[in-house]
Amino acid sequence: MVLQGRLINQALLIGSLCLCCTSGIAQQQDELEALQQQIKQKQQTIEQRLSEAKALQAQLRKAELNVAEVAKRLNQTQVKLEQNHAEQSHLQQQQKDLLKQLSGQQDMLADQLRSAFMAGNYDYVKMLLNQQDVGKFERVLSYYQYVNEARQKEIVHFRELVAEVEKVKQALVVKAEELKELTAKQAEQQQNLEKEKRAREVTLVQVNRQIASDSAQVEQLQINEQALIKAIEEAQRQAQTPQALEGLSKQKGKLQAPTKGRVQNLFGSRRQGQVRWKGIIINGNEGSSVNAIYYGRVLYADWLRGFGLVTVIDHGDGYMSLYGHNQALLKQVGDTVEAGETIALVGQSGGQTSPNLYFEIRHKGAPLNPVSWLSK
Repeated sequence: MVLQGRLINQALLIGSLCLCCTSGIAQQQDELEALQQQIKQKQQTIEQRLSEAKALQAQLRKAELNVAEVAKRLNQTQVKLEQNHAEQSHLQQQQKDLLKQLSGQQDMLADQLRSAFMAGNYDYVKMLLNQQDVGKFERVLSYYQYVNEARQKEIVHFRELVAEVEKVKQALVVKAEELKELTAKQAEQQQNLEKEKRAREVTLVQVNRQIASDSAQVEQLQINEQALIKAIEEAQRQAQTPQALEGLSKQKGKLQAPTKGRVQNLFGSRRQGQVRWKGIIINGNEGSSVNAIYYGRVLYADWLRGFGLVTVIDHGDGYMSLYGHNQALLKQVGDTVEAGETIALVGQSGGQTSPNLYFEIRHKGAPLNPVSWLSK
């Protein structure tokens, strides 16, 4: 009976332990399911925010393209203003030279008239009637004919100079009017540019609010990177057979920086999560020139999420250079560009908060450290 009692107690104890284990496993299962549900809800929230951010990115694209269009027109006006100043300087120098020549012509004609007056003792009629010295008469007559012809040429030249001076004077008046119109146009375009930039800022705040979390930002960066690769691959497929391009292999360490400014050598460093920088940032002045680092052909020129207004140049042999965050693009797909040629303007498109240039060099799709390719 004692043994039977012990067996019963042990059985009850084992049963109790089994119930505890079963209860603990059930609790862990519930906690796991709750965690999975939280993760699922978090992922849904991120996806919803990214979806909303995508819609806002479309608005940002429109806003930045509006900024680009106004900035491009402003740049064209600025170029015309510079040309106008140069033409006015040339015309003013031309006017100065012409007036100097005119003064010289006046002095020359005055000398000729003075000489003719001094030699005026010869009476043509008297010499012709008397013909006392036929040889002398012929010599004097030839002299007068020569002097008269020379004087006539100088008079014609003098009149031409006067007409040219008047022509230059009128051209200066026209250029002054053009300058006045261009200056007014520039002021208006500058106001429009500021207006478009303010509209962009409103949209940018909304975009950043939607991707505020680290996970959303990482996913956004990954999406942007894939979009860039896809855009380049698509541009390569659609590109026509280009003329021979030699590539950049012989230019390492010799290439000029694409714009002036402080270089942030971010290449290879962690950007966020597992996403790393593929290029560098050059902080510059808004509206300043972005120049091609070497001879090539424009492969891509458009707005791209995360990179803003982007130009990609094919240099041949698998080498490409990429210029992002631009304010405006000045070249189109298919255009051939020379080393140092202006292809864009520094800006802050792609959701940037300060003007800079994002710059990459790639070889057969793989990013290279641009700093090692630029001249010191």
